[in-house]
Amino acid sequence: MSVVLATGGYDHTIRFWEAPSGKCTRIIKFTDSQLNRLEITPDKQFIAAAGNSIIRVYEILSNQSNTLPQTDPVQQPALTIDGHTANVTSIGFQQEGRFLYSGSEDGTVKVWDLRNPKYCRSFDAGSAVNSVTLRTDREEFISGDANGFVKIWDFGGKGCINSLNPSSGSSGDRRSKSAFEGNIAIQAVDISEDSRTLVAVGNHGTVYAWDPSGGGAAASSTAQHYDQEQLTEADIRIVSVLRPITKFSAFLPGQYCLHAKIAPDCRHLVTTGSNGTAKLWDTATWELTQTLPNEKWVWDAAFCADSSYLVTASSDHVARLWNLRTGDVVRQYRGHQSAVTCVALNDSNA
Repeated sequence: MSVVLATGGYDHTIRFWEAPSGKCTRIIKFTDSQLNRLEITPDKQFIAAAGNSIIRVYEILSNQSNTLPQTDPVQQPALTIDGHTANVTSIGFQQEGRFLYSGSEDGTVKVWDLRNPKYCRSFDAGSAVNSVTLRTDREEFISGDANGFVKIWDFGGKGCINSLNPSSGSSGDRRSKSAFEGNIAIQAVDISEDSRTLVAVGNHGTVYAWDPSGGGAAASSTAQHYDQEQLTEADIRIVSVLRPITKFSAFLPGQYCLHAKIAPDCRHLVTTGSNGTAKLWDTATWELTQTLPNEKWVWDAAFCADSSYLVTASSDHVARLWNLRTGDVVRQYRGHQSAVTCVALNDSNA
C-alpha cells in the first residue's frame, strides 16, 4: 500500500479513499459514537479510531474493492482499547508502532502496549485533555488541557516533569492576569520532527511557540524578559527548558481553533478553525503564507510525507486534498452524511 487515506465523522463511519481518484474504496461502521480521531500505524497495517471513551484498532486490508465501496458493518476490530471514561480526544503511535498513546476528556493521558488491551501508564492531567503529542528524541509526552496548561510527561514513570500555563502570564506575557485568561483551554499541541519547535494553540486561536531544546545562554537571555517577581521556582525551571519564540493570534475574536499540526518538513504550521479555513504559517518567520477556504468549520488536517499536500476535514461533509505549492484543491472526497471530523494520511516510504 503506497498511500492510506481515511476519514471519519459524525455519521459513525470510517471511509478509506483512493487518494488520486477520490474514490471511496471501503467503509467501516463505528457504532460506538462519533469519530474524534484517526491514526494509522507507521507500517500502514492498522488504523486506530477514537470515539467516546473507546479506541478500536482495525486491520487495513489490502484487497479493497476496485468498484463499489466495500462496506464492513460488522467488522471486528483487531484490538479494543477500553480504559477511558470520556471522549478520547487525541491518539498517536510510537515510531516503531510498539505502543499507542491517548488523551481524554476524563483528564488522563494513557499509554497502551498493543500486545495487551490494558494501559501500561496513566497520567492525571487534572482537567480534560484536548491534545497529546510525542517527543520522538526523548521518552516524553506533551499535553494541552482545558485548564490552559501545557504539560510535559516522562514516559519512564516520573509523571509530570514540567507544567506551563502560557495565557496566565508566567510565559512572559505582561498582560494583566484575570480568571478568564488563566483558563483559556489549550486546544492543540505539537512538536516538530526535529524537536526544535513546540507549539500550543488556545481554543480562541492564540498560537504559542517555544524552542524546547532550552538551556544555556539562550535560556538565561530569555529569562531576563520575565517578571522576576512573578517567577516561581517551577517557572524558572520551565524557562530553562522551553525558550519562547513567538506568540500571535491566528484567528479573529469570536473564532475558535480546532486543530494545529506542524508539517513533516518542519517548515509550516497549519491551524484549522471555526472560520472555515486552514491557515499555513511559516515557522521561520511565523508569517501567514496561505489561507485555504472551506465552506464550514475545519476540524482536522493531515500533511503528506513530503509536506507538499494537505488534506482537510470539514463540517460541510467533505474532505479536500490541497496542493500547497499552488493553493488549489486537487481532489474532493465526498460520501459522509454529516461533518467530517478527522482525517489520517500515511504515504511514507518507511
